[in-house]
Amino acid sequence: MNGLSIIDNVYVLALFSAFTGALITWISGRIMNKRGVFSYTVTHHKVGMSTEDSIFGKISMTWNDRPVQHLYFSTVELKNQSLNDYKNAIITTYTSDTSLLTESTHILDTPNILYWTEAYRNKLYVEPGQSPSNEQWAIYCGQREYLVPVFNRGQVIRISYLNEAISDMAPSIWLSASVKGVKVKFREQQQQVLGVSQPQAAVVGIVLGIIGLFPLVLYVSNMWIVAVVALLYGFIAVFPGVYFLKFAQKLREAIGN
Repeated sequence: MNGLSIIDNVYVLALFSAFTGALITWISGRIMNKRGVFSYTVTHHKVGMSTEDSIFGKISMTWNDRPVQHLYFSTVELKNQSLNDYKNAIITTYTSDTSLLTESTHILDTPNILYWTEAYRNKLYVEPGQSPSNEQWAIYCGQREYLVPVFNRGQVIRISYLNEAISDMAPSIWLSASVKGVKVKFREQQQQVLGVSQPQAAVVGIVLGIIGLFPLVLYVSNMWIVAVVALLYGFIAVFPGVYFLKFAQKLREAIGN
């Protein structure tokens, strides 16, 4: 091996080491920064609408015998991505462009449901024989407030609403949490591969492929073999990304324990 080849290998190895160190630092940072994170997604499915057309005629929708214009079934999923378990977390859902009607709540993988906080129940309390005030209806249709006695790491809460959108646009439902040291993040719904976000898995898989390419270039002299291996890896890159992210999740949980 001549001197130039040795120098080239030293530079490649230095670059490989720097890249690997940066990746480990990034992963460690991601793990540590998720100590207090609740993330949530919202999906909307239109049930139907009331309309009148000169050709197809009149279509009317009702909810409990009350006419409704745009009816949606919306689902909020909240996940505890922290390294900690939390007690007595207060979760609030709210909206400004739809009316929340009936609801269904469930803590996944458990038989438990959510209950309103005492403060929220008091706001909606109506004396026997009386009717709810306009203010109470506005509170009920605009927000809900739940008490979660125990919210374990990795656990998921699902809340579904039948709701009536005010306009032709799809409704917006937001979520906040009153828990010390916890940050709430909204996440766009993404396609999943084996329970992992496909875009995230693809990016991680490509990064792992680039890391693996360094020793391949160093020790395989036939560039055709390198090219074929790289091409084949590109077709399955998402799966190494999936398993790496699953491993990182297990590692993060082990650190939390």
